[in-house]
This record gives sequence, C-alpha cells and structure tokens, in this order.
Amino acid sequence: MAARELALTALLLVGVSLVVFVILHLSPGDPFSVLLEGQGSGHAVSTSVREALGVPTTWYGRYLAWLGNMAHGNLGTSIRTGVPVASEIARAGPSTLYLTLGSLLVTLLLAVPVALYSTSRTAGALARALTLAVYLVSAVPVFWLGYVVIYLVIHRFGVFPLLSASAEPARHGWLYGLLPIVVLGVANGTVSEVTRHLRGEIGRVLTEDYIRTARAKGAPVWRHAFKEGFLLPMTEMIAAKIPFVIGGAIIVEQVFNWPGLGRMAWQAAQDRDFPVILGIALVAAAFVRLASLLRSVIYAGVNPRTATE
Repeated sequence: MAARELALTALLLVGVSLVVFVILHLSPGDPFSVLLEGQGSGHAVSTSVREALGVPTTWYGRYLAWLGNMAHGNLGTSIRTGVPVASEIARAGPSTLYLTLGSLLVTLLLAVPVALYSTSRTAGALARALTLAVYLVSAVPVFWLGYVVIYLVIHRFGVFPLLSASAEPARHGWLYGLLPIVVLGVANGTVSEVTRHLRGEIGRVLTEDYIRTARAKGAPVWRHAFKEGFLLPMTEMIAAKIPFVIGGAIIVEQVFNWPGLGRMAWQAAQDRDFPVILGIALVAAAFVRLASLLRSVIYAGVNPRTATE
C-alpha cells in the first residue's frame, strides 16, 4: 500500500513537472534573453550563454537534464538571483504555509458554526440570514477585498502597518499576518461550499437509522454522528479546496507584499525564471498530494475497511 502511494506520488510529480516544462517552453520569451536584455542581440547572446553553461539546445534535453538533477535532490539554480532553488523555497515556504493554514482555520471558524446552526434551525430567520451572508462573502473577489482592507485598516485608520516584501512575518509578530490570513480565509470561495456540504452531510446522517436508534435510547446524537457527518465531510472538503486556497494565496501575497512562494512565483514568471517556477510547481503538487494522502489516512482510521479496498 505504501509503495503504491509512493509510486503514484512520484508519477504525479513527474507528470506535473513535464506539463509545466512544456508550457514554459511554448510560452513566449526566453530566460536568458530576459536576463541579458539590452546587452546585444538577444538570440545570439542567449545562444552563446547556453553553450558556455552547457545547457542542452533541445527542450527535451533540458527537461531530462533537469529531471536527472531533481532525482538527486537538486532543483537547479535561479537564473535571476543565482541562488539554489531549494534554498529560495525553504526561505519563502514557511510564509506561504503560515498563510494557507491560517486561512483554512478562518474558513472553518466561519463555515462550521453556520453549518451546525443552520442544520439545527433550518426554518429559522437567523439561519437563513447567516447562510445568505456566507454566500455573499464567498462571492467577493479576493483581490478586491484585499485592497479594501488595505485602504480601511492600514491607510485610513492606521491600525496595522503593511508588511514589506522582504520582511519575515515571524520577526514582526502575528498581527502582520492577520490581515492577509483573514482576507484569504473569507474570500477564497470555500466558506459557502464548506457550509453547504457540511450542512447536507449532517442533515443526511441525522436521518440514518442508527441515529434514530441512538436518539430513542437517549444517547448523545452528535457523538454518533461526528465521524460520518462531520469528520469525513470536513476532511474531504479541505483536501479538495487546498488547490483553490493555494491559487488565492498567490493573489493575496501580491496584494499584501507577503514574502511567500506565490509572490516568488509571480516574480519568476515575469523574469522567465524557469527553475524557480518548476520548483514551486513541484512543491504545490506535493502539498496537494499530501492533503489527499492525509484524507486517505483519516478515512482508513474511521473505516478500516477502506484501507483494504
């Protein structure tokens, strides 16, 4: 089982790297031409630089060379900065992890109480109002909400200073990360989906025969419904929505000058820094795959029969 999952993970990472590499190859612009812009004929200079550095001339030759280096733990060197890509990712990765996990927590703090309350008070006016508010909030574009928050909280009222692109969140306290975390957690489009999915699953489980039996015996209903009605749906939704949260993190990092992988990827795309883009794509794919594996582990823990299927 573990060997199969590792093999699937390796195939996934290779597939992602190949797709990203082909897209980068087909996109306009050349990393060496961008780097040497204004220093002579772009094609002639970039060709001479490639020959001097021993870079293969064909795209598949460059990909196979990069893949061989990656197999040995070498993600290459940034063309723009000359720093190893692994070091760049290790520096910016914790900031993005802090942002994404914090935003998921904000999403759950909003969605779970609304889902639980609306399930128990289906016909109540407050339950309908809360559900409507959740849907309206999820429809707000993340970049628009980010700029509004910056104007009101930072420029208008001066509550928080804006984090600079080179600053480290840990050095300046958790308050610096509060605004982008709240913006991403509220406006990533996940709050309404988590609320709807969780409310539907809880409502379905509460109509099951074993729940009726537990209610008739006077046993705690929520204790019996927790695994199937709450834990499994929450795990499924979180694992499914992590790619969307990562995509929203790229926008939020740009808006708030957050020193994470999203901002680094944006800058690397402008500079045609292909090694950095490939490295970040692999990290994002590995993070999504890890969430899927975690979901499988929780499913197997709740229902051991799924581990043998």
